[in-house]
Amino acid sequence: MPRLQYAQLRYLSIILLVWLAVFFLTRSVLLISHLSDAGITPANLLGLYGVGLVYDLSFLLYAAAPMTFYLLLCPAWLWQRRWHQRLLLGVAAVSIFVMLFTAVAEWLFWDEFGVRFNFIAVDYLVYSKEVVDNILESYPIYPLLALLAALAIGLTFALRRVLRAALQAPRLPFKRAVVGVGMLAVLLALCLSLVGQDAPRGLGGNTYQRELASNGPYQFFAAFRNNELDYRQFYATLPDQAVASLLREEVAEPNARFSGRDPQDIRRVIDNPGKPKPLNVVLVTIESLSAKYLGSFGDTRALTPNLDELRKHSLVFTHFYATGTRTDRGLEAITLSMPPTPGRSIVKRIGREAGYASLGQQLGAKGYDSVFIYGGRGYFDNMNAFFGGNGYRIVDQSSVADADMSFQNAWGMADEDLYRQALKVADADNADGKRFFLQLMTTSNHRPYTYPDGRIDIKSGDGREGAVKYTDYAIGQFLAEARKKPWFDDTLFVFVADHTAGSAGREDLPVANYHIPLFIYSPKHVKPVEYADVASQIDVAPTLMGLLNLDYVSTFFGRNVLREDHAPGRALLGNYQYLGLFDGHDLAILSPRQGMRRHEDALGRSREARVGNDDPLMRRDIAYYQGASHAFGKRLIAWHPDEQTDQRMSLR
Repeated sequence: MPRLQYAQLRYLSIILLVWLAVFFLTRSVLLISHLSDAGITPANLLGLYGVGLVYDLSFLLYAAAPMTFYLLLCPAWLWQRRWHQRLLLGVAAVSIFVMLFTAVAEWLFWDEFGVRFNFIAVDYLVYSKEVVDNILESYPIYPLLALLAALAIGLTFALRRVLRAALQAPRLPFKRAVVGVGMLAVLLALCLSLVGQDAPRGLGGNTYQRELASNGPYQFFAAFRNNELDYRQFYATLPDQAVASLLREEVAEPNARFSGRDPQDIRRVIDNPGKPKPLNVVLVTIESLSAKYLGSFGDTRALTPNLDELRKHSLVFTHFYATGTRTDRGLEAITLSMPPTPGRSIVKRIGREAGYASLGQQLGAKGYDSVFIYGGRGYFDNMNAFFGGNGYRIVDQSSVADADMSFQNAWGMADEDLYRQALKVADADNADGKRFFLQLMTTSNHRPYTYPDGRIDIKSGDGREGAVKYTDYAIGQFLAEARKKPWFDDTLFVFVADHTAGSAGREDLPVANYHIPLFIYSPKHVKPVEYADVASQIDVAPTLMGLLNLDYVSTFFGRNVLREDHAPGRALLGNYQYLGLFDGHDLAILSPRQGMRRHEDALGRSREARVGNDDPLMRRDIAYYQGASHAFGKRLIAWHPDEQTDQRMSLR
């Protein structure tokens, strides 16, 4: 058995031990930052660090494999060169710097999202310009990098004698080195098959414990590899006929006629009663606006005076929930009325993001000008491709002159500039005699929380409170300008969040952390009232079509919740792995490896129990997600303009 007396093994072990020490310190610091939330006991503390060590070693096995192969097979004549040994000292310094940088990045990511690296971190790598600009504007990044470099150099200097002694030790004989290469290959194969991203990473059902027991870099690469999850392979299923029956019960409305040949196809003709109302629609999706920030939902900091006043004059949904934790999930749910299927959202499934029966397509078929207006650059999160391929024309930061933007940061133009562009589009459409549907996406309520000076009494860049208050200010200014327009009286204004400011909690799907506002405002057409039943972002599109009294062929998984004959409320919510259905009291959760759990009193004590697919709430949960995954895979949600002929009505 090779011992650590050999140069290659001694050198490699020093670097790996330093990395393990950094992993241990990172896990400990993250644990201390959420000690009360993690619910740690002496027993599960041991399990947390034990399972964590397995993940740490698994990552190091992958990360160190190229270097290990090189060290074992490096010829003796090259190994003995002085410049080569200096190079290996430099490699040690660089590896320590990379590990320290990763630890700091993990802390910043954890501070914002409450989880280890995941799909979000992968997306941030893809959309690097916005992310780098955001980091530069949010943190003293250059001094921080200099400090990390100094620490890496200092540690390498402190270890120089140990490293030099290791490099000058006898080399592992070539035959043993070849055996070592084979053993490493076997270990890699075993790790790949036995240690997975969705494996149990801790004890109990506490999300913080599982996240702490994982390894951030390991999770990053696992998320990069598994950016889509096949529903049937990973999740609990029901017979197709059962799914078809349950789904049609969920989405059925009076006089609805299902027309799909596939039993799981929910394509149906919706007959909304009453005379059509040819109203304009301005749908504002607000970045990261948790309901808890609004004074009318209990906040005492007076951050949202305009929205609090608007609530008094609007149709308000008091128990309304986001489907996911990212902007793309909110846009997917609102635009396509789709549950959050596992893996990437449809918005970002490049090459398969277009051609669906979206809200923009539906209103476009009725004569509306459907426009997506975004405060940033629409290539981020693949938004331009998604909206452009699903019936919208695009107005984003790249199509707006610098002179028309009073302020820009890493994510785009200030909200007031976005609203100014929306007013221009509305004015132009109104002058041409067109009805318009404007779907806006704001950016200001996002780190680095910067906005134009002099608007509110909180300094720009001071944190989330200021960003929320500026977001509210911009909405107030927008409505004040809109009220002066000739098209105002015949326009529905919809204000809804894309997701909350933070969804992390002790549980996999903490329902309270998905709570967002939804206001529908049109003084001449919508009575101020509170809708208290549970509803979801997937209900926005069919409810708007109902408010307009428009008949159409629907592929929406949501429903018009304002019909007196609607079924009891429910909310679909999830993240890229966990898929939930909340009925107002209990929550059913689906997880990979056919996991099924039920949380009773989900907004209270949230008592968890294992259930089977005979549980009624779980059956509904499975039906939604199995059906949605099937519909996406088979393109049952595709836009068929020929089907709209009988429903078409020009509103010009």
